[in-house]
Amino acid sequence: MLAVLLSACTRAPDDTLRFGLASAPVTLDPRFATDATSTRINRLLYARLVDFDERLMPVPALADWQRLSPTHYRFRLGDTGREFHDGSRLDARDVKATYDAILDPANASPHRASLMLIEHIEVIDGDTIDFHLARADVLFPAYLTIGILPAQQMAAGRAFSRDPLGSGPFRFRAWPDDGHLQLLRLRDGQALTFVRVSDPTVRVLKLLRGEVDLLQNDLSPELVRYLQDKVGVSVRRARGSNFTYLGFNLDDPQLADPAIRRAIAQAVDREAIVHYLMDGSARLASALLPPDHWAGNAGLPLIDHDPQAARTILRGAGFSREHPLRLSYKTSTDPFRVRLATVLQSQLREVGIEVDLRSYDWGTFYGDIKAGNFQMYSLSWVGIKTPDIFHYAFHRDAVPPNGANRGRFRDAQTDALITQAAAAPTLEEQAVLYRHLQARLLEQLPYVPLWYEDHVFAAREGIAGYVLSLDGNYDGLVSVRRE
Repeated sequence: MLAVLLSACTRAPDDTLRFGLASAPVTLDPRFATDATSTRINRLLYARLVDFDERLMPVPALADWQRLSPTHYRFRLGDTGREFHDGSRLDARDVKATYDAILDPANASPHRASLMLIEHIEVIDGDTIDFHLARADVLFPAYLTIGILPAQQMAAGRAFSRDPLGSGPFRFRAWPDDGHLQLLRLRDGQALTFVRVSDPTVRVLKLLRGEVDLLQNDLSPELVRYLQDKVGVSVRRARGSNFTYLGFNLDDPQLADPAIRRAIAQAVDREAIVHYLMDGSARLASALLPPDHWAGNAGLPLIDHDPQAARTILRGAGFSREHPLRLSYKTSTDPFRVRLATVLQSQLREVGIEVDLRSYDWGTFYGDIKAGNFQMYSLSWVGIKTPDIFHYAFHRDAVPPNGANRGRFRDAQTDALITQAAAAPTLEEQAVLYRHLQARLLEQLPYVPLWYEDHVFAAREGIAGYVLSLDGNYDGLVSVRRE
């Protein structure tokens, strides 16, 4: 197979940059995009009102803002990013049309739930737009990060999902098939093609042969090591914010006990997993938000690996070698995730927990997690920027389909902290409450925090200027170049 691939792959004669992807985007309409690939590519195609700084604080992008009252925000559009790729000018009517479309229940936008606090939107003039809210939320500007679409084209029924039109640094060129999406960088005419190559080994081989020029993430540690030893390829790492965790179904009578969850947490040797299984390419986590986030809690302790303490808890709960705690663990069929599951199974067995591993294709696995059909599982939160994630993931009102409280966690103190934080009048006061909340979650352990995975970037010789971001977006393509 290797010989056939290497002989068949040749570099195209043009100067197109080719970026290898594990999966193709689902949609190029930011009103409906939720998968990571679509969201990252849409950032290149569309400009947005608000973005984030290195501490994930909201900062102006297309517009700056004033808080005229607790429920009234005024946004003023600046001069940059104001020209759509068809030459028309982006103005306040386009902003209103974009967010009105998201809020229209008939459109079934997945972003509607996070924006339902918007009561109505008012265009003041071409550069000014007001948002009136049903309730106060000092974090409101951070929710306005969806790319702006042209109102006239929306009214005409343009199919943005396959024929996007934005005002970002790249414009759409063609999408001849799901495996090849072509964009053009506006500032210098650099052509870019996203090439879908699902198999990570084949993706690496295509990089070595020159059929793709750049790769980011979705590579096993073995493949990263393999690339590091190859002449003509550069590999870089940067720390990331994508949070991996061990989740529980708290409707299960055994896992409903916080002490049992604590025993499981103490049985997992996370440091050994990161060192031996992941080649050190992660940092251990104590909370969903990283400690350098503006609402993160840098004072939280790490959970110690303490198998003896875990055994003591299990004995106190009535479990023994003759009567072990038996649990099932669901994962995807991804080879690395299966290997991780096997390691977790071995570590839990050491303290007297017998784990039945069950791996499924991604669709089946994720469907079961959303439906609550599991005892234990592991997943990652990708690209989280705002602390409203805590309501979505942990509030009792956010059990699916109303949110992502898939473990059915119900805790009055957690709910109260979430509500108090959302109502806080300043970001500083919000941050204090969110730090208390994260300490409470570490105590209750609806998740066992595992780690924040690093990002890995690999490129052929002569590719320079790509900057890795904390959340793994593709913004480095704005500055990447051939030398």
